[in-house]
Amino acid sequence: MTVKLSIVTPVLSLTKGAYGPWEVTGTLEDVAQVAETADRLGYHHLTCSEHIALPAEALDRRGARYWDPLATFGYLAARTRQIRFATHVLVLGYHHPLEIAKRYGTLDVVSDGRLILGVGVGTLKEEFDLIGAPFADRGPRGDDAMRALRASLSQPKPAYHGEFYDFEDLVVDPCAVQDRVPIWTGGRTLRSLRRAVELADGWTPFAVEPEQAKQWLDRVELPADFEVVLPPVEPLDPINEPGRTQDTLAATAAAGATIVSVGQPHETLEQYLDYLEALATVHAALGST
Repeated sequence: MTVKLSIVTPVLSLTKGAYGPWEVTGTLEDVAQVAETADRLGYHHLTCSEHIALPAEALDRRGARYWDPLATFGYLAARTRQIRFATHVLVLGYHHPLEIAKRYGTLDVVSDGRLILGVGVGTLKEEFDLIGAPFADRGPRGDDAMRALRASLSQPKPAYHGEFYDFEDLVVDPCAVQDRVPIWTGGRTLRSLRRAVELADGWTPFAVEPEQAKQWLDRVELPADFEVVLPPVEPLDPINEPGRTQDTLAATAAAGATIVSVGQPHETLEQYLDYLEALATVHAALGST
């Protein structure tokens, strides 16, 4: 099977060294044009991350801008038809599982079943402290939240009895329309991969090079239909080097990716859209070889 393509949505977050000049003043309409183009070209999904408020000293590492995924995806769902929407990632410790089930279940209804729930345990203690969320036990608490989510998504009368979360005799309406909402885990460690294999349907690591990811993937047995989202093994230039771009996509798939996540900086929106068009053409040719 040919590896799929997804995009790290521009404008929505500005991580140092990872965005082009046009994104600084990019608008919602610009984002919608990107989403509509990716939708028309058959990209698998686009992303939006979550942060509430970041300490000033963390901005060099994380950037300052994070659009809210729920509001953003709700709008983009009305502008697209098939592309999926992946949170990358929701921090589990910031939400009760039923809050996620209700809010993002509603998004699944609004988008006609196009939600992918990317989740993580979080690392920014200052943000946990800001909202009064427990930090020290976020790992086991996050695991329990994932089990609670699997028991709750798509269920109008969810029930779960776990270490940290316990509920029944409740109604969540609306709930997700997919029979099984894909849950992916983020993270940047072998532990995050093992958590994904045990509790989720995919792994979408952050700042993990494909070579390192391959070493970790070789150490675990992946479930059937398990998705692995990785960046390309080297920057892609589908306009000037289509053949090399094909080779890079194939090499990234060989490293274990089922989906290649692309998001290179460009000077203008028009250049970015041209890049998406050219990459889709190269990808289609790869699938026919």
